[in-house]
Amino acid sequence: QVQLVESGGGSVQTGGSLTLTCTGSGFHLPYYRVGWFRQAPGKEREAVGCIDGDGREYRGVPTYSDSVKSRFTISKDYTDNTLHLQTNGLKPEDTAVYYCATDLVFNAGPGCYMNPRKYDRWGPGTQVTVSS
Repeated sequence: QVQLVESGGGSVQTGGSLTLTCTGSGFHLPYYRVGWFRQAPGKEREAVGCIDGDGREYRGVPTYSDSVKSRFTISKDYTDNTLHLQTNGLKPEDTAVYYCATDLVFNAGPGCYMNPRKYDRWGPGTQVTVSS
């Protein structure tokens, strides 16, 4: 069964860090494009970043939204079939439920989507709360 599950959320103070993990089951996650999104109460879901799926001679490259660039980092863990979202320098405005998603297109080549409508498999989300 194809499934995504996020973990690693929590409560931190301004300037703190969290490592969020997206775990895939039923498919080899590093070979699929994956997006990270977040949604705060009363707001639309917004992109945090995304990373291309790996190809035969290609390693996925991450893309970030302007609001998190230089603070957040997306990486892959090939041994655990996971993706990580390292969040540093957290601000109260980063408070949201964070989701990972994939379109389940294998070996799609370079490129990933910052539009949530392009993805059709989502995890249940993990809450990140940043206090001032």
